[in-house]
Amino acid sequence: MTSLTERTALITGAGSGIGAATAAALGAAGARTAVIGRRADRLAEVAAATGAAHAAADVTDRAGFAGAVDQLRDRVGRFDLVVANAGAMLPAAFDTAAEGDWDRMVSTNITGLLTTVRATIDDLVAAAESGPADLVLVGSIGAHMVLPGYSVYNATKAAVAHLTNHLRAEFGPRGVRVRVIEPGMVESELAAGVTDPHAAVALKRYAVENPPIPASAIGDAVVWSASLPSAVNVASMIVLPTMQG
Repeated sequence: MTSLTERTALITGAGSGIGAATAAALGAAGARTAVIGRRADRLAEVAAATGAAHAAADVTDRAGFAGAVDQLRDRVGRFDLVVANAGAMLPAAFDTAAEGDWDRMVSTNITGLLTTVRATIDDLVAAAESGPADLVLVGSIGAHMVLPGYSVYNATKAAVAHLTNHLRAEFGPRGVRVRVIEPGMVESELAAGVTDPHAAVALKRYAVENPPIPASAIGDAVVWSASLPSAVNVASMIVLPTMQG
């Protein structure tokens, strides 16, 4: 295992849940951290707790996000570890789902991820010339599942998994370790955004049957995989509650 004390990390979707826990885990491991999220107040709380630099921006706002990345780079330096975590989960039956919810999931989970990678990939390629460089995309176990009401969400996460493979093929030969981490049930605020009442009830019932693991488990997975020798990449990690299988 290698130390993270010389690493500089950027985490998106860091106002709560997996993003906030990952910022805490990386900071505890010695990395310099910078966090981006939509909610300035929550982001400030995370920054105060972890010592991270922070800038509020939405991954669906390409120009605003790029500006926030530039601002943070000026403060902490070139990024050599990027965790693209921002996401939206809005399940509903396909024939009654709000089309605006589809748009939000696609724009956040797919287009927002592309925006994140484009804004940081030059940093990672440059960092790989002299040391480790990691691009971590946060997907979901949903990419491998068929669940009523989750057709669009799971399709966006399947896109994340497939995109990871292509990015690894393109940037692995240039020294960038590209991986996807696919959580199962994790403590987060994703469920709070569900707008469909039937889906909300079903999700609460599923969470009782499959108690979620703490978001810190995903942060620990990020730290562990980034701490491996630079010649080793864990291409994909599925992290589930034991009871979820």
